[in-house]
Amino acid sequence: MTADILTPQELKKVNPVFGQPSFNDHEQIVFCNDKDTGLKAIIGIHNTVLGPALGGTRMWNYATEWDALNDVLRLSRGMSFKSAITGLNLGGGKAVIIGDAKTQKTPELMKRFGEFVHSLSGRYITAEDVGMETADMDLVREVTPYVTGISESKGGAGNPSPITAYGVFMGMKAASKFAYGSDNLEGRTVVVQGIGHVGEVLVEHITNEGGNVIISDINEARLQEVSKKYGAEIYRGDDVYSIPMDIYAPCALGATVNNDTVNKLQAKVIAGAANNQLADENIHGSLLKEKGIVYAPDFLINAGGIINVYAELENYGKQEIIRKTENIFDTTLEIFRTAESSNITTHQAALKVAIERIEARKNQK
Repeated sequence: MTADILTPQELKKVNPVFGQPSFNDHEQIVFCNDKDTGLKAIIGIHNTVLGPALGGTRMWNYATEWDALNDVLRLSRGMSFKSAITGLNLGGGKAVIIGDAKTQKTPELMKRFGEFVHSLSGRYITAEDVGMETADMDLVREVTPYVTGISESKGGAGNPSPITAYGVFMGMKAASKFAYGSDNLEGRTVVVQGIGHVGEVLVEHITNEGGNVIISDINEARLQEVSKKYGAEIYRGDDVYSIPMDIYAPCALGATVNNDTVNKLQAKVIAGAANNQLADENIHGSLLKEKGIVYAPDFLINAGGIINVYAELENYGKQEIIRKTENIFDTTLEIFRTAESSNITTHQAALKVAIERIEARKNQK
């Protein structure tokens, strides 16, 4: 009698949803398909203990449907913890649309997606993410009220990217204070990888404080534009992780801290806007701790965006948005100190705070 040894890819086929680590006890996963508009989307609702699941919609040309499913599962899980640690009465959700946002996104597709969101009766509230603009959320709003981040002219909080960047900047300053003894970034060399909406505003904040910024992106036009605008140095090599730097700020897609990169990084701080920066939270979180690299948990410091869109639900203004976002500085320092005193990773410390809040609410119910 022999037993077949399955490859990881084959295992995914055997248990493509419930058997995956990224599933992590999701409450609901919705697959959306519409032949007329070409819509293929997945909505992940991870947890609604604290409130309705709120999280952006990402449109990306995924290589496989598995990649799309894994991404939405990891992202929606992260949103649960982001809302919990930030003190918002929201659950965690996310959506992905499979396709090229530049060539395949149409008003009809966005409205059809909005109808799928509406069918969930408020369990999931969508917002803007990678590949989306405020105008797209305005289109979704035409068919459902369960959307945030719409134009200010339509009564919304507008583009969340500037507030997201400001929160990351606050987290970066906290990490700098913990690692270097000062939250002043003047003279610090910061590599910003990914200069989209959030990345560019982060470059602006760092530059205004006197930091030396090196930018990396696959879009040459954006590199030229941002470099000219802020005087940032452009990196065009194929190993940005190995260059001398004080702070590494991943602001593109996730999993850039992985087996290939973790030992190359010369930075003493990692603080960026990308979601799920650690390819494996346990393995790479521990390796960063061993190397003495201060990692600012992504779901903590990139929470400015959800704070911004939450304002639409709670009807608070810009002043309160800024106050809540600036509080990321103090919360981040608290997480670092807890991790140090408990001899655990910063990711574990942040996760513990988030899970305890969710469990406390569950017990109340």
